[in-house]
Amino acid sequence: MRILYKIITAAEWRDAEAKSVFEGSAVDLKDGFVHLSAPHQVRETAARHFAGQEGLLLVALAEGDLPNLRWEPSRGGDLFPHVYGVIETRLAASVLPLPLVDGAHQFPAGVA
Repeated sequence: MRILYKIITAAEWRDAEAKSVFEGSAVDLKDGFVHLSAPHQVRETAARHFAGQEGLLLVALAEGDLPNLRWEPSRGGDLFPHVYGVIETRLAASVLPLPLVDGAHQFPAGVA
């Protein structure tokens, strides 16, 4: 089963845990779906959309647990995973810090 990733602020995740669902960040709400990244996409997503940002978390989700998931073309025509609807926080396989070290986010071992 493939793992997909959501980069989120710690504050956003705390709010989601309090409600038991993640409804989306500001850009997700604007676009009408929750943006996720496949393993081969997540580092570029961090560099493009979260450069220099501290206090981030990397939420791992199993693809098969996301019933409203669609793969749609985005950056460079690559297919990206998008969830139409909320994501229950209990579905998180892991929630790990994504620290900023010397200006770059340090991903956990095993993430593309």
